[in-house]
Amino acid sequence: MTGPDKNEKYPFPIKDYKKLCFLKNIITNPNIIVGGYTYYDDFEDALNFEKNVKYHFDFIGDKLIIGKFCMIASGVKFIMNGANHKMDGITTYPFSIFGNGWEKVTPSMDELPYKGDTVIGNDVWIGSNATIMPGVHIGDGAIIATNSTVTKDVEPYTIVGGNPAKIIRKRFSDDKIKELLEMQWWKWNIKKITKNLELLTGKIVS
Repeated sequence: MTGPDKNEKYPFPIKDYKKLCFLKNIITNPNIIVGGYTYYDDFEDALNFEKNVKYHFDFIGDKLIIGKFCMIASGVKFIMNGANHKMDGITTYPFSIFGNGWEKVTPSMDELPYKGDTVIGNDVWIGSNATIMPGVHIGDGAIIATNSTVTKDVEPYTIVGGNPAKIIRKRFSDDKIKELLEMQWWKWNIKKITKNLELLTGKIVS
């Protein structure tokens, strides 16, 4: 046996359990790109995931990119670039969206703050109710604590928490992190991963 079928929507062994999914198999938005075996676990229904990707408008074109073997807990929210307001005027109030004469101050796209794509690496664990802000990049192997608000990039194999999220500690020594980033186990074929489960889940001496 080589583990669950990565193409299953709901891989949890309990029949009809639809609170946990392999995320890429339920995504409908082409601007959300998810790697294999990444799962989302929701307290109510795994189909809630896309509802939690906020202000993700097609005309802006930003992408949410999530790597392989990530673990995303219930209530995690991704705030995309559509949430941004023009900030160089006296007020940030978005008059133009209400029309009725106010559309005369509609900003051009290049007047709006744009942080780029939001990119989550591989083997990233995001705790429940965390919020990831636009354009943030989270490195491979990182851990985001429950209820955190991530406003800045997170280095690989680093644990962050709080609002705004700050570094709690690195998971391993710098030398071990370099070794793990070179290993890139998530790129192994599934037979090799299955064969090396004890290695991947065993205690690391860093």
